Amino acid sequence: MTTTHDALEDPRNADILIYVNGELKPRDEAKVSVYDSGFMLGDGMWEGMRLYDGVWAFLDEHMDRFFEACKAVSLDPGMDRQGIFDALEKTRLANGMETDVHVRLMLTRGVKVRPFQHPSLSRSGPTLVIIMEHSKPVDRMAGPGIRLATVPQVRGLPMSQDAKYNSHSKLNCVIACLQAEQAGADEALMLDPHGFVNTTNACNFFIVRKGELWTSTGDYCMNGVTRAKVIELARADGIPVFEKNYSLVDTYGADEAFLTGTFGAQTPVASIDGKPVGDGSRPVTRRIRELYAAHVRAHVAQVKSAS
Repeated sequence: MTTTHDALEDPRNADILIYVNGELKPRDEAKVSVYDSGFMLGDGMWEGMRLYDGVWAFLDEHMDRFFEACKAVSLDPGMDRQGIFDALEKTRLANGMETDVHVRLMLTRGVKVRPFQHPSLSRSGPTLVIIMEHSKPVDRMAGPGIRLATVPQVRGLPMSQDAKYNSHSKLNCVIACLQAEQAGADEALMLDPHGFVNTTNACNFFIVRKGELWTSTGDYCMNGVTRAKVIELARADGIPVFEKNYSLVDTYGADEAFLTGTFGAQTPVASIDGKPVGDGSRPVTRRIRELYAAHVRAHVAQVKSAS
């Protein structure tokens, strides 16, 4: 079984230091309380980011999303953007990391005084954890791509749990992933509440039809930073892009399909529900990957020149 987060093994990850509320702890000693609201209830928000040549790519966009989500659920990070950046840099420098690094920044409502749901029981302040790993994604373009299976688990309506939250409560996506594995696929293709194609359990989803790039409206999925970059770069390159409702019939007839995410950038899809996608040549996907890689390089160079 493969996933969109497969990475090359790196022995250095056995000895990483992990940031826990201002302290750097060896991997085996980095712990939070069983009373923590994140462990107990999934009450928290997180961000995934990548480090390229000493630069946290698209940091502003990630921080916009992180702080907006925290505000929406009345979760006080206890520090501003500069404080988060300083914590990231403290962890990076302590680990001697420069590039091909992935970080998971996690904030919970903190430790509860009793093991119950009410947010007011979290009284000691938030818990902030930063895990950084040396992490180079497997080159998916060199292989056949991943297999998706459409699953019964859907991304819900915003008034149940808005899919735009990068919340610790990921059971909805975990169930979808399990359903896909039980169907013999690598990951799940999830529909929206109206039956239109939406997203996967871990990434945003795109198809290519007759040179056009299609993706969901974004109403029922995480509006990924990489997703937004792909839409912007494709349009600037003259590739028509449509954020629209479309069905599995349209998806099965696609010439190409790929996923987007911070970790893997763009991951090609080989098959959906056992049906092969296109002829495997993937010219539009390859072009998108080229555009995105060039954009990352330009962004890193701009940040470094301004610092």
